[in-house]
This record gives sequence, C-alpha cells and structure tokens, in this order.
Amino acid sequence: MSHPREGQPVPQVTFHTRINNNWVDVTTDDLFQNKTVVLFSLPGAFTPTCSSTHLPRYNELAPVLKANGVDSIICLSVNDPFVMDAWAQDLHAENIYMLPDGNADFTEGMDMLVDKHELGFGKRSWRYAMLVKNGVVEKMFVEPNKPGDPFEVSDADTMLNYINPQAKCPHRITLISKPGCAHCVRAKQALTDRGMKFETIELGSHGVSFSTLNALTGRGTTPQVFVDGELIGTADELEAWLARLG
Repeated sequence: MSHPREGQPVPQVTFHTRINNNWVDVTTDDLFQNKTVVLFSLPGAFTPTCSSTHLPRYNELAPVLKANGVDSIICLSVNDPFVMDAWAQDLHAENIYMLPDGNADFTEGMDMLVDKHELGFGKRSWRYAMLVKNGVVEKMFVEPNKPGDPFEVSDADTMLNYINPQAKCPHRITLISKPGCAHCVRAKQALTDRGMKFETIELGSHGVSFSTLNALTGRGTTPQVFVDGELIGTADELEAWLARLG
C-alpha cells in the first residue's frame, strides 16, 4: 500500500544550520534538487533506538547505498543544530548529513509531527524513512501507529532492499585485541588492505577482560575476530578466511 506522500514534492523549507561555527541557511532545493536522497527521521538525537541502531546502520550502509545511486543520506530530527552536531560527533556519523528541523517546519509539512508531551519532548517527528528523487517522494517507510517508539520498517536494510534487493551488505567485523599485540596489528592491516571496516574491542578497556575474551571465544589469545557474528579466530585464521573470499 502506497503512502499519500508518495509522488508528492517534499515541503519547501529553509533550515537554519551550523557549518564551521557559522549560521548557514539551507533550503529544500539545496538538499533535494537534481539528487537522489535517502532521508530518515527520528524522534530525537541521543535517544536509545536512534543512537544504538537507526543512525549507525545507515552510516554503516552508506557506501552501499551510494554505490546504488544515492547521492546523500540525511538524518532529520526536531532538534537544534548544536545538538545534532554533538550527536554526529558522538556517533562518528561521517557518512550522514545531520539536518536540524528546529522549528519542525519540514516535519509538519510532511504530516509527520507528533505530540510527545508525556515524555517532556513536546512536538517531535514520527519515525520514518523515504527515498526522494529530484525533490519528489518516491517511497516512504513509516513506522506503524503503535504505543512507544516502533522501529520496524524505517531501517537502512529495508531501504537498501527496496533500492536494490540484490545489493550485498558489508560484513560486520569485530576484532578483540590487546595493547602491544603484533598479531592484532597484522589482522587489522589485513582488513584495512581489503577496504573492510571493523570495530575494535581492546582488552583492559570498558571492563573487557581476558575472562570476557574466554567467555566469548573459548580462547585466551588475541586477536579474535568475529565476522557477522561468527568466530573466525586468530590473525592466521582471518587471513585464511580472506583468502577464501578471493
């Protein structure tokens, strides 16, 4: 079932943004004209689902989305530009354009404004995502009208699947390391040489210990590498896995 906004132009709005500590007005045309844009909107910066899942996955899949014809990826929230900038820095969301809809003009124009006064939020955006081509909404994924903050259809994977069901997502790679570990350095370099992004969990930080390593992997040496939730193992095992990829 199509959404009523599909086939309609996005609202004409001027956003008051901050760039390099200067106020810069950005218009709807600046953002959408002659471009293919994915915009996802959420209730608030720093809120749990937005920070843990919604924005990070769009940031993670941004290279794949862009390889499939998307020019830019915008995260919109009814927040001021200072909060949006701080949030972007906190999450290292380098692939996402953070758009503050401080007065909720765009959100209201999209008929997505909701009242969250019971949370002390005031008026905020409902959670949704859309694909916009040359300023016209092609597809919208709007979360169902349920209590709380549903997050079922506006995710990055759903959007990518709509744009190209055959698109291949990047592997999700986690490397457990320890300071001064030469094999950890080798494993990181092997992934970097392949252009593969990975997260590093270092023993001794954030309460992660050798006991944690053993509980997760059944092993006591570093590095230990996980790919898509599966334990690959040591640097040697990682290099063998990479070789099998071709």
